Amino acid sequence: MTIRTILVDDEKLAIQGLQLRLEKFPDVEIIDTCNNGREAIRKIKTEKPDLVFLDIQMPGFDGFSVVKGVMDIEPPLIVFVTAYQEHAVRAFEANAVNYLMKPVDEDRLADTLERVRLRLAEKRAAEEAEKLKTVLAEVAPDAIEQIEDEPVDPAAGRFEKMLNIKDRGQIFRIDVDSIEHIEAAGDYMCIRTADNSLILRETMKDLERRLDPRVFQRVHRSTIVNLNQVRQVKPHTNGECFLVLESGAQVKVSRSYRDVVARFVH
Repeated sequence: MTIRTILVDDEKLAIQGLQLRLEKFPDVEIIDTCNNGREAIRKIKTEKPDLVFLDIQMPGFDGFSVVKGVMDIEPPLIVFVTAYQEHAVRAFEANAVNYLMKPVDEDRLADTLERVRLRLAEKRAAEEAEKLKTVLAEVAPDAIEQIEDEPVDPAAGRFEKMLNIKDRGQIFRIDVDSIEHIEAAGDYMCIRTADNSLILRETMKDLERRLDPRVFQRVHRSTIVNLNQVRQVKPHTNGECFLVLESGAQVKVSRSYRDVVARFVH
């Protein structure tokens, strides 16, 4: 599938640099570029792109104003691109796919486009399902009633089942169910399975958005654990405790996250 894309930045060199990096991805079609927020709003409403790479700091309408300006239509996927780290929290509050720092790192760009593909596939699958339901309603109303009576998990399909991790010059595809726990160190995550440890360059907040919160829970300021891998809870001093995982590894739960442990005590 082609990803119809618009680039928005008030710096011409920044647009040119991103265009060069995106040439490596044959499914990305750059349909237009804009150098200010007002123009971006007009082009987004007219062209209806799948994806917009959006600079945050622009004169007049900044990137967040652009997002607000297209809320009256079905908005495209947004990737913020900026030189300023302090905008990260607002970017994710705006439901951005990702937040890229200038100059754009090629690995981070590749990872971002993988997320974009996943979201677009989910969206198109949902649209096709709705079309099918419309046809069924006309030709087989009994069948559509049966479908609508079946319980649906609203969270199904929203979270990633596999992670692509580039580590030591190789690409590893990790089934998220096999992850025991994740440890943070700045902008790097150590992904630990029973038999492997891999380094992923990503923030904890960003990674949490990709994983099902019913399964992956923060148990410490810098640790996420797969609750399905927990086999034992061992009390410790000062209200803390340890979770013993399937492999025998132990993860400390700080007092601030004691409510996570409560679900194991009936």
